[in-house]
Parts: sequence; structure tokens; C-alpha cells
Amino acid sequence: MVRDNHRRTVTYTSTILRVVVGVLLLLTVSSLRANPGADKAATARTFRTKCAMCHGPDGAGSAVGKSMNVPDLRSSVVQNKADAELAQIISNGQGGMPAFKSSLSDDQIHALLAYVRSLQQKK
Repeated sequence: MVRDNHRRTVTYTSTILRVVVGVLLLLTVSSLRANPGADKAATARTFRTKCAMCHGPDGAGSAVGKSMNVPDLRSSVVQNKADAELAQIISNGQGGMPAFKSSLSDDQIHALLAYVRSLQQKK
């Protein structure tokens, strides 16, 4: 009798443990699929719609941007700034640049930061 109760308890506990592990694995896999990282095409579109008017399609500056002394995003002046500083500038704006924290998510801001970093290689 005691042995049967012990066996049922062990079986029940191991079954629950397997179910819990299975659920955790499914949640982990689904969360990885749901957030695969920044989509480069979407980030490029965001740059074109939010940034290129002043910074130009390649980050060198458009005619409008150059008239406002917008820095070349490919320059060492910009590229040597810390990630936190660039993210803060994108979020809060600076000088004539508007703030984007209300229209872009943190993930989009960090994706734009990575995009700005990639512009240096295109110089």
C-alpha cells in the first residue's frame, strides 16, 4: 500500500515535471520566433522615412540636412560616439533633430543605431 502510494506519487511528479519542461521549451522557442531580431529591410525603411530627409539615403546628408549643418553619419565624429549617446540622440533629438521616442520603439531605435553604424562601411 505504501509502496503503491509512493509509486503513484513518483509517477505523478515525473509527469508534471515533463509537462512543465515541455511548456517551458515551447515558450522559449515561440518567443525566439516572435522576436527574431531587427529586420534589416524594415530598419532601412524606417531610416528612409524618418532620417533620410536630412541625413540623406547614405548618411552623408541631404541638401536640406547640409543647409542645417547635419553631421555626416558616416564620419568619425558620429561613429566614435558611444551607443548610449547615439540612442539618446535618436530618442530625444538634438539641435534641430526631432525626438523619436514617441514614434519609435526601443527596439527600432537600437536597430537604427546599428544601421547608422553600418553606414561607416559604405563610405
